[in-house]
Amino acid sequence: MATDIIILTYKPDEKFLKTINLLKKQTIKPGKIIIANTNKRYFDELMAGAEDQLEAETFLVFHVAEKDFDHGKTRNLAVTHVSADSFLMMTQDAIPADENLIENLAKTLDEKDTAVSYARQLATNENDELEKFVRNFNYGTEPLTKSKTDIDKMGIKAFFCSNVCAIYKTEIFRELGGFVERTVFNEDMIYARKAIDAGYAIRYEPKALVYHAHNYTFRQQLKRNFDLGVSHAEYPEVFSGLATESEGIKMVKSATIHLLKNGKPWLIIKLFCQSLAKYRGFRLGLRFRSLTQKKIHKYTSNPNYWKF
Repeated sequence: MATDIIILTYKPDEKFLKTINLLKKQTIKPGKIIIANTNKRYFDELMAGAEDQLEAETFLVFHVAEKDFDHGKTRNLAVTHVSADSFLMMTQDAIPADENLIENLAKTLDEKDTAVSYARQLATNENDELEKFVRNFNYGTEPLTKSKTDIDKMGIKAFFCSNVCAIYKTEIFRELGGFVERTVFNEDMIYARKAIDAGYAIRYEPKALVYHAHNYTFRQQLKRNFDLGVSHAEYPEVFSGLATESEGIKMVKSATIHLLKNGKPWLIIKLFCQSLAKYRGFRLGLRFRSLTQKKIHKYTSNPNYWKF
């Protein structure tokens, strides 16, 4: 099965160039590498003197203005350039851990009913023990296949699917109408819900590995979760009626025990402050319609979304 690659970039740095080089070394060579970049100036600055890395026959680069970027619409635009049976969607900070990433994800699409499959995300040495635990908590070592029959048992986790690194069947994606055209966040889970409701399955493949982790400040975490809450409020048909807090409570309890056992008790303070920021941001996002425009701009991480 041929696979094209889509990478979304914004102010890309050296990690992006590393990702490009690693994609070239994959056991299954990508068809096209389609780069959807926001803000042309920063991209041009990075690529000055390194243009030879983007061979004309393999790469397609297009730019969108910041004011026109949308998590769903921009990705849909990139998919219009896909000609392969499947496409691997990535963000610029997702770095393949080995040369088998595309191969391990592509294998999961052999199942006829699989619409999308996502990779395991690993922390790096730059991350502390807490972030490493959170990555391992959210991205375990066991493969998963999630379908409509799992909704009652798994709740919102049934639709979890991160397109930080996820492979999609092109035919099914187009059949389902792609991502929602307008969303501040969560386009991947909204699509996953649509796919599951249509009778397809979502796969998680832990053998497909990328390095991807953040060291968010508490304020950045609040903003991120505010946008998460907004997406839940704007798409109640996807998220309403599903428990969202039990998994977070489970993670906090497990992380506390892990940090104590590993001699990192001071990180428990960070854990609770981070959890509070997440919870507060999410709850504010859920009731964004009652907030003033000034407060929305204070809390969101994507102010351009609110200019439409």
